[in-house]
Amino acid sequence: MSRLAARVLQQPPPAFRPLAASRGLTEQLVARISVDITAGRLPLGSKLPTEKEMMTATGVSRTVVREAVACLRSDGLVVVRQGVGAFVAEHGRRPFRIEVDELDSLREALEIMELRAGVEIEAAGLAAERHNGAHMRKIADAYRRIESAIGRGESAVDEDFSFHCSIADATGNAQFRRFLDYLGRFIIPRQSIRKSRIEDQRAYLKRIQDEHMEILDAIRAGTASAARAAMRRHLVDSRKRYEKLAAEIGSAPPAAEVSSQKVG
Repeated sequence: MSRLAARVLQQPPPAFRPLAASRGLTEQLVARISVDITAGRLPLGSKLPTEKEMMTATGVSRTVVREAVACLRSDGLVVVRQGVGAFVAEHGRRPFRIEVDELDSLREALEIMELRAGVEIEAAGLAAERHNGAHMRKIADAYRRIESAIGRGESAVDEDFSFHCSIADATGNAQFRRFLDYLGRFIIPRQSIRKSRIEDQRAYLKRIQDEHMEILDAIRAGTASAARAAMRRHLVDSRKRYEKLAAEIGSAPPAAEVSSQKVG
């Protein structure tokens, strides 16, 4: 065993600690090792622990370890030397990835909101220019489903996400939808916040729906500048609302209030 591998097992970084079975074990192991590599806890060129050592440290099967190493190799983070072992790549691209486990505070959720604004503002403008009848029906249907969910006293997270995805589809450029799918439902921060933190959930969602209607009307009218402006107002106002909330409850709320699995 190399000295570095021995040190890793004596004082293991987060990657090499027991994994929980709550979600895909391969996915968890890949995410952990990726984070440790990009954070410098696993230095460039260093040798990873052996399969057996990783199995012992994390409590997973040999299959999971091999699948994780294959994924890391595909991402360009790890190189495998036949008969020698797996090493952290000294050179190579670092794939863009947002690890859900790292999104454990409202502040980080706000950063994702800021990121998506650059994409969704342009998507709204392109949707206004390029939409067809089928696109508009899909956007309008998503809007109505938000209304129905609000009427049932629900938070309408899935419906809200569908509304934004429908606008992305209307651009005619599949990359917009792929980006939103990559971010996932955690781009809607309210799913991670207790309702008690929002004084009047229904009134709060009604304000959001008014903003959605402005976006919908601008896209339907085919006015790209108005659609961009409406989407900008919606996302900026949403960010301001959550910034205010973050200031009230702190940037790292207790786990009972913000779920690390559903932030964004």
